Amino acid sequence: MCRNITELRGLEPAANDEEIEAAARQYVRKVSGITHPTDRTRDAFERAVAEVAHITQHLLDDLPDRRQPPKTVPPLRRPEVRARIAAREAALVE
Repeated sequence: MCRNITELRGLEPAANDEEIEAAARQYVRKVSGITHPTDRTRDAFERAVAEVAHITQHLLDDLPDRRQPPKTVPPLRRPEVRARIAAREAALVE
């Protein structure tokens, strides 16, 4: 469906809230076709992200441990992605 959604099950250390929310946000963007919520769509969009993230956390908690970790590293664990996010946030502060 959406190749941008990274496997979270089996990560060491386990997926954190930020990674789970990022995956939920990607899913809701793909399903809804909304990449940048407007004032009209923001509440429904954010509610959907929160619900998908909540259910994802329950799913990860309920599944048994994986035998092998995922083949790819989640984007939020990659140094180049973290650097881009930090640069974007610094630009917003200025």
